[in-house]
Amino acid sequence: MSTAISTIRNLGPAYEESCKRAGIHTAEELRALGADEAYARLLGSGSKPHFIGYYVLVMALQGRPWNDCKGEEKKALWQRFDAIKAQRFDNNRSELERILNQIGVIEKPV
Repeated sequence: MSTAISTIRNLGPAYEESCKRAGIHTAEELRALGADEAYARLLGSGSKPHFIGYYVLVMALQGRPWNDCKGEEKKALWQRFDAIKAQRFDNNRSELERILNQIGVIEKPV
């Protein structure tokens, strides 16, 4: 069975296109990968890191509203997001570039 990614609550056509660029073509594939690996693949395929995009994916795969997470759970998601970003997005940057990127000053090198 192959179900469109956009059938998952909170994930629309734009998210589906990003997933396809990352080699994730179905809702079943996305669920099997899980939020962390899927998001890492999105970053690896050129998507810019953004906490809301990660957060929405996590909530979507849990079948929850995108803004359902609060408090300690949200803090834990930030830590997971930062770890994924450091591995897949920031790994070829100098320490200064990583810090500038964290505060949103520089773009991903092409």
